[in-house]
Amino acid sequence: MRRFLFVFVCFIALVVPVAVLASSGEGGFDGVVRSLELKYHVHATRIPFLGLISFVARKATQDGVSNLHVAEFEHFDVSMDGEELNRMVEQKLGAGWERMIRETKRNGSEQTLIFVHPEGKRMGMFIVDADGNDLNVVQLSVDPDHLNESIGKYDHHDKDWDNDSD
Repeated sequence: MRRFLFVFVCFIALVVPVAVLASSGEGGFDGVVRSLELKYHVHATRIPFLGLISFVARKATQDGVSNLHVAEFEHFDVSMDGEELNRMVEQKLGAGWERMIRETKRNGSEQTLIFVHPEGKRMGMFIVDADGNDLNVVQLSVDPDHLNESIGKYDHHDKDWDNDSD
């Protein structure tokens, strides 16, 4: 009888935290996409085999880009309130994410939000881009050092910007 009581108490101790976590709602990438679907009554198109594509991208960029998640809302011609969109994304992403860029056209037809999050030596990026017809949501992890090297390849070495001798 004591063994049965012990097993029952252990079972309850394990089930309660699982139930609480499950009911807390989803956050992150899936939470943002789901909230957009529910609020604007649209359905996101997910890229098939994105896990494989993310793996290939990681190898092709020598570990520069990884953990790629993409959702596309085609024919998204709904007018959005930029402040409301920003608030919803911030809430679903949770603590630790900081908005780096927010761009909104005057009429609200085009909006871009870029959030960043430190991930040890890497940086998480979360991008929401609405261009009037489509809405894209992208999450990825980048190596900032590798990104800086890649950008440096396109630097204009033929011009000395610091020295104006003219």
